[in-house]
Amino acid sequence: MRIIIGITGSSGAIFAVEFLKKCDAEKFLVVSKWGNVLLKDELGIGGKELSPYIKRQFSDDDLSAPIASGTNKFDAFVILPCSVSTVGKIASGVGDTLITRTAQVALKERYKLVLCLRETPLSTITLEQCARLSRDGAIIMPISPPMYFKPANTEKYVDAYLEKIMSILGLTQPRGWKAEELE
Repeated sequence: MRIIIGITGSSGAIFAVEFLKKCDAEKFLVVSKWGNVLLKDELGIGGKELSPYIKRQFSDDDLSAPIASGTNKFDAFVILPCSVSTVGKIASGVGDTLITRTAQVALKERYKLVLCLRETPLSTITLEQCARLSRDGAIIMPISPPMYFKPANTEKYVDAYLEKIMSILGLTQPRGWKAEELE
């Protein structure tokens, strides 16, 4: 499976880095200007330090990159974390960066597009934009880790959310309730 990962400047860098480490797929990475700031501020790393986990990284200002064209098939585009500014651009059809252009490609070619929002509360404008994108086939997935299995630490919260993304992509089976828990 060929997956494009975009990192934008919304809080939640740990989710992106751990996804890159755990996702067993051919991965290509695009980090926005503010995504790079986020990686440095939250984790003390740069986009280049993610090289061991990806096949190739593209610059967000390289609109000639192969992923900017529908003639170069990919299976999914995951923007993690996805800022509300990025949501607004995608919903409005703005493809002025490689991240937003690749999202436009995913929508027009009907490739899987997963937008992992990390913002709260959400304005009515953002909710309307998310609804529009959802109607167009995008999966809107706020970063909201499940708590029903009583995770022991923060890493388990992150892992549970990433497991959900990977099940949506078809890389793993979703963790459901055990039969005895339903009785």
